[in-house]
Amino acid sequence: MHLHILGICGTFMGGIAAIARQAGHKVTGCDANVYPPMSTQLEAQGIELIEGFSPDQLSLKPDLFIIGNVVSRGNPLMEAILEQGLPYQSGPQWLGEQVLQGKHVLAVAGTHGKTTTTAMLTWILQANGLEPGYLIGGVPNNFDVSARLGSKTSKAESHYFVIEADEYDTAFFDKRSKFVHYRPRTAILNNLEFDHADIFADITAIETQFHHLVRTVPGSGCLIVNAAEESLHRVIKRGCWSTVERFGTTEMKDDENQSDWSLIDTQNDGFKVIFKSKEVAEVVWDQDASVTGRHNQLNALAAIAAAKHIGISPADSAKALGAFKNVKRRMEIIGRVNGITIYDDFAHHPTAITTTVDGLRRRVGRDSGARILAVLEPRSNTMKLGVMKSQLPESLKDADLIFGYGASSGKDALGWDLKESLSPLGEKAQAFDDLEKLMAAVKKEAKTGDHILVMSNGGFGGVHRKLLDLLK
Repeated sequence: MHLHILGICGTFMGGIAAIARQAGHKVTGCDANVYPPMSTQLEAQGIELIEGFSPDQLSLKPDLFIIGNVVSRGNPLMEAILEQGLPYQSGPQWLGEQVLQGKHVLAVAGTHGKTTTTAMLTWILQANGLEPGYLIGGVPNNFDVSARLGSKTSKAESHYFVIEADEYDTAFFDKRSKFVHYRPRTAILNNLEFDHADIFADITAIETQFHHLVRTVPGSGCLIVNAAEESLHRVIKRGCWSTVERFGTTEMKDDENQSDWSLIDTQNDGFKVIFKSKEVAEVVWDQDASVTGRHNQLNALAAIAAAKHIGISPADSAKALGAFKNVKRRMEIIGRVNGITIYDDFAHHPTAITTTVDGLRRRVGRDSGARILAVLEPRSNTMKLGVMKSQLPESLKDADLIFGYGASSGKDALGWDLKESLSPLGEKAQAFDDLEKLMAAVKKEAKTGDHILVMSNGGFGGVHRKLLDLLK
């Protein structure tokens, strides 16, 4: 079958393309911006990419058009597909029907940490010989590609599929969250906060979508739920028909919302794993893997709990995590120059910014004298709408200097005053609408021993590499 994918260069749709190609389909695709790393990854698999959404692409005559959620009404190719009554489907629906049917699906949902936790869980299964299929919304350093159909060498090896379960809507014609198409048997509910203000009116609307996911898990399934999240307690109270295991930092007590799974800190952000008040494993990170912070400890704890549901012991999971290499753009070290280290991180929601800065602070030491220079671009749809702007100062308080960037025009322009929002931080925060001026300011302040933490969910104009060159 020939599939033509609209919006192919997003991490999710690019993963769909890779899986379809591995399944033997002919795959082509188009996007407004065909760029690395996804374009390189797809072209290496023999997938033809087309720049733009011209109706001329109908001449390819595919059997089915797969529509990404970046495509909306008014898109010229989509309008032509609708006019001619040609067959189309969303990516999540195609994946659910053609790939996930009959598999034991392990889904990772939550506002934060989905990509890292999915990569951790996938690696645990891989390291324990299960060779799962997977789709990760990022580039995992333990694997060559972000998505894989799964091994076909035996029934056991092809039985599992690990997927990052996003709550964002499926497509312009299907406003349900993507994850309702996956029907997991094991599901991690990592956390739940208000986000995606462009499609959700409030947190209650997001909780409703999470409960739709809960409704799809069978009675023999298992929900791994963050015990600290009141929003998730509300989701479960709406109705639950599966086993629930909670994880967190507090050991299990009489209260039903306390943790079955908890942890005890050890050195270098490692931790001991506690299950029902008994120590069952210890995670010792590879120190070159950049896995830092309490949030990553909890991500790992959730992955260990999910793996136990399919028969992998906590000790075997912990051993696998010792060789975990994290995901690109998660506290990824871009380079070091003149004693200054530059990191790239995907953090963009205030909570993610808080945990990322805290993780780096824990790594460099609170009493070491090392400074953190936070370079931030608040460009997610939620941030551009200004919904979270009041939370930015608190999320950045542990950084020594802050350099914020807000485009003054174009599709990534902020609709609010970044300088005003950062003003509670006083003189340690500056705001810019010109990247060259921002980089010059960073260069002026940076000194040996500093850690420059660049945070954005976009390309940020390549500021990471530019800073590295500038500081030489």
